[in-house]
Amino acid sequence: MKKIVTISFIASTLLLTGCAQRIADFTLASTKNVNLNNGHFVEGPRVVGEDTKAIFIVPLGVPSIKEASDNAIEQDRCAVGLTDVAADSEFFSFLVGYVKYKIEGNLLIDKSKPGCESWK
Repeated sequence: MKKIVTISFIASTLLLTGCAQRIADFTLASTKNVNLNNGHFVEGPRVVGEDTKAIFIVPLGVPSIKEASDNAIEQDRCAVGLTDVAADSEFFSFLVGYVKYKIEGNLLIDKSKPGCESWK
């Protein structure tokens, strides 16, 4: 009986394990071409972008920090980058699971882009 309880405890611990860690912190980050000399920037709302790939015994792809950044920046058509950025990696797997990159930051809005002049 004691052996069954021990095996059950170890199996449930393995099923509920995962790992998350901070990869980097940036003051300014962008995957787009940005002219920093125009001076028409405002800070927008905080956004999160993620890129996740499934794991079924083996990973079914490799997530990309660039894709996670693009997903965050493209939430507003006037955005060209992110400020106060935190990049995290998350992993969970026991036969099935996921691996994910998450980028969180404030949108950097370029008011000089066409149609963005009246941005808040």
